[in-house]
Amino acid sequence: MRIRRLPVAVTLSMAACLLTACGGEETPAPAAGAPAKPVIGVDYPRSDTDFWNSYISYAPKFAGEIGADLKTTNSQNDIAKLTANVQSLVSQGIRGLVMAPQDTAAVAPTLQQLEGKKIPVVLVDTRPDTGNAFMVVRADNRAYGEKACRYLGEKLKGAGKVVMLQGDLASINGRDRTEAFNECMAQHYPGIKVFGEATNWDGAVASQKLSTVLTANPDVKGVYMQSSFALAGTLQVLKQRDLLVPPDDPKHVFVVSNDGIPQELKDIAAGNIDATVSQPADLYAKWALEYTKAAIEGKTFAPGKTDHDSTIIEVRPGLLEDQLSAPLVTLDGGTYGGIPSVKHDDKSLWGNNLS
Repeated sequence: MRIRRLPVAVTLSMAACLLTACGGEETPAPAAGAPAKPVIGVDYPRSDTDFWNSYISYAPKFAGEIGADLKTTNSQNDIAKLTANVQSLVSQGIRGLVMAPQDTAAVAPTLQQLEGKKIPVVLVDTRPDTGNAFMVVRADNRAYGEKACRYLGEKLKGAGKVVMLQGDLASINGRDRTEAFNECMAQHYPGIKVFGEATNWDGAVASQKLSTVLTANPDVKGVYMQSSFALAGTLQVLKQRDLLVPPDDPKHVFVVSNDGIPQELKDIAAGNIDATVSQPADLYAKWALEYTKAAIEGKTFAPGKTDHDSTIIEVRPGLLEDQLSAPLVTLDGGTYGGIPSVKHDDKSLWGNNLS
């Protein structure tokens, strides 16, 4: 039977959560006579950052809302563990899978195997370098680098030195943020020198490299952290050097992060950092599960605007990506280099809505 292609703007059907314990990792079995719930596997990529722990907390909530059972694993940023976890989930009878592989090249064989088993896959936050998936749920990571560049470029008035604490360049996210930041600086702020430091998403490595650059270049005036993994270490390094001072102090080093976790928002309010780009941890979980259920039900999608303030693009033939909104967040909610921002205390930010 031919599957009808639905317009993107059609809202995905959602089952009401009739259970009071929707927050559990495993939702209870349906009552006798009730239709069976789809079993969805979710591999969490790691549990050592506030961002991913927030994502983990949202997954069972949204699974309850759409009426799905969850089977979960955690690959702890290890591609070999991810491969083993997928095998385990498949053996448990999952009908669809959500995962967020941090090594976006090495996941290709796993995607190929799942495609052969006709198990639809939705990827969160990262896009595979090769291989197919039903949908990628992600924000525009190039825009992350662009927004950080614009903010720092304006604050430094187009001159000075900044350190970019890169993620893992084996990840599409690390590459996108790095390339966009460098290209933006070269085009719009050629008077700013960028020190790019690879960190493999490791906070200890980020701290050590930042300290090394500051020793050789005490006149650095900006830091771009590609994720909040480096937040605590960066603030500690600045404090040790008497640089953790209010924004109106001439010694202040402007810091931009990515994630939008509650601690970042508090640090913006306190003047410890200056901006972040809010990755929607809640919407990553919500739409990953929505699309997985839709795939199980045989629905399809096409590029275009959605009904949830995002755009689906075709990144290569057969691979769609829903690019969710990820705003720049600042103290004043101003516009920087043409990029609008929202204030740190805006209630629309997921980081301000955690219980």
